[in-house]
Amino acid sequence: MASLPPIDVPKGATGAGAFDPRAERHDHPVFDYLLRLGDDSLILGQRLGEWCGHAPSVEVDLSLANIALDLIGQATHFLGYAGEVEGRGRDGDKLAFHRDVLAFRNCLLVEQPNGDFAQTMARQFLFSTWQKLLFERLTASKDELTAAVAAKAVKEVAYHEELSAEWVIRLGDGTEESRRRMIDGLDWNWRFIPELFEMDVVAREMAERGIGVDVTVFRGDYDRKLRAVLDEAGLEAPTDQRPILGGRDGHHSEHLGHLLAAMQHIPRSYPDATW
Repeated sequence: MASLPPIDVPKGATGAGAFDPRAERHDHPVFDYLLRLGDDSLILGQRLGEWCGHAPSVEVDLSLANIALDLIGQATHFLGYAGEVEGRGRDGDKLAFHRDVLAFRNCLLVEQPNGDFAQTMARQFLFSTWQKLLFERLTASKDELTAAVAAKAVKEVAYHEELSAEWVIRLGDGTEESRRRMIDGLDWNWRFIPELFEMDVVAREMAERGIGVDVTVFRGDYDRKLRAVLDEAGLEAPTDQRPILGGRDGHHSEHLGHLLAAMQHIPRSYPDATW
């Protein structure tokens, strides 16, 4: 992954309750939590990159590419930091390109196939609405670097949410064909929403320590945001389905394996190459 400018972390913020990664190397919950944040952005960024040159218009092509770059930037920071916390010599590139599928901790929503443009926008809307609410709260993390990355990223994600919501409305309230496709896109992705609000052992510990966020506290806000956009689009929310879980534990769909095969091919084929 390309290098990025360093995140501006407040200096001297090491008072009582502050998180010091140097004192917590090999701390599995912190490492795992950072992987979740990084993998979500990495995998969705890779998915959106698949649209490059194939979007409905040049303007949309550029919009999706910019969103993908935003997400890859977030992943670079979170995965690089995860490698530092782990303390075993793996940087962000090693974590992105040299882990097997079972070691990824992204939610299942972001690995879902692009489908048509409506399905991609439905996926983006459901995820970005959640990610913005998450990052808004992560700006208060006791871990200064996580808070700093979230503070920068939340401005980017606000655009991702706005753009995808506009397309949900435009397609849902458009032609009979565009409406049908948006309904199908929402139906495909809706079953993965519950995983976004799952609080397992790692998530609970991070929230209790003030490093992470209890995502259940903003479920109501999330549902209201979805409902407002769907109402404007003249769409009904899909019927709740059996939730699909497991991404945070490394249990993924077949779609992630295919994505990683393409994403990791060059670094694994030439592991000693420098760029």
